[in-house]
Amino acid sequence: MLLSRYQDTFIEAGCDEAGRGCLAGPVFAAAVIFSQDFAHEVLTDSKQLSATQRHELRPIIESNALAFAVASVTAEEIDRINIHNASYLAMHRALDMLTLKAAYIIVDGNRFIPYQQIPHCCIIKGDGKYLSIAAASILAKTYRDEYMENLAAEFPQYGWHQNKGYPTIHHRNAILQHGFTPHHRRTFRVTDPQLKLF
Repeated sequence: MLLSRYQDTFIEAGCDEAGRGCLAGPVFAAAVIFSQDFAHEVLTDSKQLSATQRHELRPIIESNALAFAVASVTAEEIDRINIHNASYLAMHRALDMLTLKAAYIIVDGNRFIPYQQIPHCCIIKGDGKYLSIAAASILAKTYRDEYMENLAAEFPQYGWHQNKGYPTIHHRNAILQHGFTPHHRRTFRVTDPQLKLF
């Protein structure tokens, strides 16, 4: 079972993002604050869960969190400031929206742009170690997936209902055939669809 806290002194928010490696759509991020005694046996890194499990966990997270927020940064903004800065901006926007102010931040990964004057800690694979980061990963992923599924109705040829904007062979073929939409990240390279993804 994942840990409930990184430290016990301050109100702690866990942050994570979804959609960093996509060719289309916004990057989403979430921030989640749980009480110190919150525990859940199934809650873990969103990548380890099925879509059904993620959607089952989302209302559990939202009803048990002391505070949570989900924010996004558009493809146009990503092209302007780059995906790394956009990921941190999405996290900052989510932290801005929290109804309970965090006094400490834990972030999945090894980098973060400091938020205001609040201390933070970057934790590699933190979404598999701490409940709040895992919860943030699930919220960011499920909200983003829903967003891309809604966009897919407007642009069905790109297969976003399945690939969610990630660079699958079908998605890259569709870009080469139909061109970009306003939701594509123009600074991301669309390579030959026959090339393997590494």
